[in-house]
Amino acid sequence: MARKKHNTNTLPLYILLVVLFVVYITMQSIVFISYLAGIAIFLLIIGIIILEVTNSTKGGMIKRDIIELVLMVALVLIAWVVIKYALGTNYPIDVVPSCSMLPTFHRGDIILIRGLNSPTTINAPIVNVSASSYNAMLSNIGNEFLSCVAYTQNGSSATISQEYHTGDTIGLYKYSPYGGSIVSNSSQSGNLVRFICGTTPVKTSTGQIEYAATKAIIIGNTVITGDQNNTPIVYSTVPSDLFYKEGDSFIVHRVYAIINASGKYYTLTKGDNNPGLDMQYGNYPANLSQVQGKVILDIPYLGYLKLVLSDQLGQPAGCNTTMIN
Repeated sequence: MARKKHNTNTLPLYILLVVLFVVYITMQSIVFISYLAGIAIFLLIIGIIILEVTNSTKGGMIKRDIIELVLMVALVLIAWVVIKYALGTNYPIDVVPSCSMLPTFHRGDIILIRGLNSPTTINAPIVNVSASSYNAMLSNIGNEFLSCVAYTQNGSSATISQEYHTGDTIGLYKYSPYGGSIVSNSSQSGNLVRFICGTTPVKTSTGQIEYAATKAIIIGNTVITGDQNNTPIVYSTVPSDLFYKEGDSFIVHRVYAIINASGKYYTLTKGDNNPGLDMQYGNYPANLSQVQGKVILDIPYLGYLKLVLSDQLGQPAGCNTTMIN
């Protein structure tokens, strides 16, 4: 008599997958535990796939399962095309990978993105400049990448920090691959974009400190301060950007201001939880062709699976600090 083939019950594995996923999300402050949970999730997914295929083989239902799988994939692809067409962008869905947009967006949030019809659909101040002024900025870009920092002078050298402590001086720091240096405020007098530095209080996991931050910017003769009502966007980085070199192909940040250079538009962006604009970290202003769209919906935490599968397991810097704007 032939022995009956028993399928392996995979339900406990799915329950374990959910538990590990919850552990991974809630234990982000403990890097070692979240890292182990992330690895376990990845291995468990592989194991579940193997067992499901094995069960199908035992039950003699391979043909039916293949057809169902093909139909499921086809439906997903059709849905993806419809969503891209409806929202007018090639990247309608993304996941927030860092904590640079706290408290607005959290790491692991899924965001829905709508494409831009024109720069006027972005809620941010637009400053008009000539094309020659903007091109002059690009030719002088090394002197435009200035950060606001706190520092203490030690003879001919200075100790740099983005955290302000009693006795520190707030000023501008110019990056150089051969070693940066503190520069005077007058050094940016000829720049198209100029920065006004100050201190902004922040919330941290250990108490309240003060943070060296950009309080405002000046474009030409126009002074602009950050506005939390401005539009958050997703834009793609370019090889010359520092963010691109660090592995960030897409950035989710809020538009601080828009430069209209004789009909060509460029966005100046900033993370809500960053002390400076993206430009101050060595990134070129993104033109409209780089902007994938504006964020129209945020779904908390559901994007953590992508972070796990893309090996973004460790907690990035800034997740224990939230700026008060």
